[in-house]
Amino acid sequence: MPDIRLRPASSSDVPFLLMLRRLTMTEHLQRVGAPTDDATHHQRIATNFDDAVILCDGADAIGLLKVTRTPDEWHVHQIQILPSHQGQGIGETVLRQLLTEAEREAVPVWLGVLHGNPARRLYERLGFIVTSVSETSTSMIWRA
Repeated sequence: MPDIRLRPASSSDVPFLLMLRRLTMTEHLQRVGAPTDDATHHQRIATNFDDAVILCDGADAIGLLKVTRTPDEWHVHQIQILPSHQGQGIGETVLRQLLTEAEREAVPVWLGVLHGNPARRLYERLGFIVTSVSETSTSMIWRA
């Protein structure tokens, strides 16, 4: 697995984040009938932008992790890895590091996953459990 480092996202990352979102989310959004236009993608990118970090392999941006942390709980809004870097354990490693931090802080971690997204298997393997199901997605929680 590559040596992954995290850095805060900046406005100069927006073109990368738009491309990443198109590549990683369009299929899943279309499956559940959610919008996939660029305006909607930009809105999602901008939401909680201050909580976004870019996953880098050397100098190359390869993914996104967006987590809001409050004293009582953490919420993973997005984790996306370029398709060319998927299947290498990067997402799992990044999430395991996050869960180790959450365990130290004694906070639960929430996330949502669109129906049909294979990432759900990873979340279940990491110990996330289903808390609710909507027409388009499943909400899950991890507790230490």
